[in-house]
Amino acid sequence: MIKRLCVFCGSAKGNSEQYLEQAVKVGKLIADQKIGLVYGGATVGVMGTLADEVLKNGGDVIGVIPKNLVEYEVAHYKVTKLHIVQDMHERKRMMYDFSNAFLVLPGGMGTLDEMFEILTWAQLKLHSKPIYILNQFGFYDHLLKYIKHSHEQGFIRSEHMSLIRELKNPEDVLKIEYT
Repeated sequence: MIKRLCVFCGSAKGNSEQYLEQAVKVGKLIADQKIGLVYGGATVGVMGTLADEVLKNGGDVIGVIPKNLVEYEVAHYKVTKLHIVQDMHERKRMMYDFSNAFLVLPGGMGTLDEMFEILTWAQLKLHSKPIYILNQFGFYDHLLKYIKHSHEQGFIRSEHMSLIRELKNPEDVLKIEYT
């Protein structure tokens, strides 16, 4: 079985080089482990840096990008396979179908949308693929605190608290389990 990791991350580069450096480390680790990358299909930001690093190290990269973002986000035509889809719903479904596990790197609203949809699918028992969040630099501290708060207030059940697993360093990507 080919192991493929879907990575949700930003098309922006952020305000610090540390986010791109993190993407480089994660990309190299993925490629070195012969794990295929599934991602949002852009050449820019954290997304583009991650894909470029996997490709640079001989890895397999599948990009999935909605047609209205092809020009806006600059579609990455040098990936192993680029899928141009109708909309975000089709994008998320295709990324899910191609992947055995999920990883969330720094990003904005789109990253959170993708992460929460895949978490919701897991909560509804539509899948049991592992979901990880790389919380290096404390990037997701507030989000994880919010999830804990929602649990404490009775909006997230105890059994759903383990649906997302926190990683602290890029090297922790080596601990990811695949279905």
